[in-house]
Amino acid sequence: MTMSQAKARSNERLERYRAAEQQLWGDYGLEPREHLVQVPELRSAVRVTEVGSGRPLVFVAGTGGTGPYWAPLVRELSGFRCLLVERPGWGLSDPVDYRGRDLADVSATVLGAVQEALGAPNVDAIGASVGNLWALGLAARRPDAVRRVVLLGGAPWREVPIPKFFRILASPLGAIIVRLPLSRKATASQIRAIGHGASLDAGALDRFIDWRVSLTRETPSMRHERSMVQAYLGGDGWRPGFVPTDRELASVQQPVRMLFGTEDSTGTPEVWERFVALLPNASLELIQGAGHMAWWDAAEEVGRSMRTFLGDAP
Repeated sequence: MTMSQAKARSNERLERYRAAEQQLWGDYGLEPREHLVQVPELRSAVRVTEVGSGRPLVFVAGTGGTGPYWAPLVRELSGFRCLLVERPGWGLSDPVDYRGRDLADVSATVLGAVQEALGAPNVDAIGASVGNLWALGLAARRPDAVRRVVLLGGAPWREVPIPKFFRILASPLGAIIVRLPLSRKATASQIRAIGHGASLDAGALDRFIDWRVSLTRETPSMRHERSMVQAYLGGDGWRPGFVPTDRELASVQQPVRMLFGTEDSTGTPEVWERFVALLPNASLELIQGAGHMAWWDAAEEVGRSMRTFLGDAP
């Protein structure tokens, strides 16, 4: 294959992925704006999709998340300026080399660049899954830049067993897995395993699955996630610099609200009660019957809780 043929094929894949994004956004009547933010310290750039206007909220997703991942939730947050950051290597963001770097430092560097570039010096930080670590990292490293923090779903922590999928991803077998086309059936099975069986059975996640399949097939996102996992996963667990220590959690002075779906397989309510107890000003709220991405099962409830905690937008 010539260089021009490779570029043409890459462009075709990108267009297919963008089409899947637009279909999912369209289901929720949303028309996001797009930014590419340079992060010189990391020699990379991240894509940010923006929805709405008002007080700024910065969102960071977990594994498998780019802008449309948040669609049902941001529709419930009218009056806020939602800045949806694609983590390095995900979607259309450049990858970074995580080796030898504390995740909190990477988080503060990337999100700080987003805040500066998009004129949002003071934000509420919203995380989901691994993105929770990013929201907490920003709050700890740049306390004057973060007003409040919302954590959605379980995340890596010392009391949470490392998911089997992450161990496989970091292994030599992972190099093969991330290059295999992901089917709708396999994607649905993954989503069911993290607590979304009821929504799947009701057909509420059909378009979400179409988008997720396209994300994993048409972009190198999973290959980059493998690199991140390899950088932070050691033989016995997470290496230092990935999961926050108790001392680091105690340094987060901002109000924090954690919303945890009772069907989420990442930890238990008891685990997250102990987690929020380490944060000086935090609370845990359970979303009954919801899975790991609780807003895909209960968007109105999650949105209402967030608006109450953040304070309704003007």
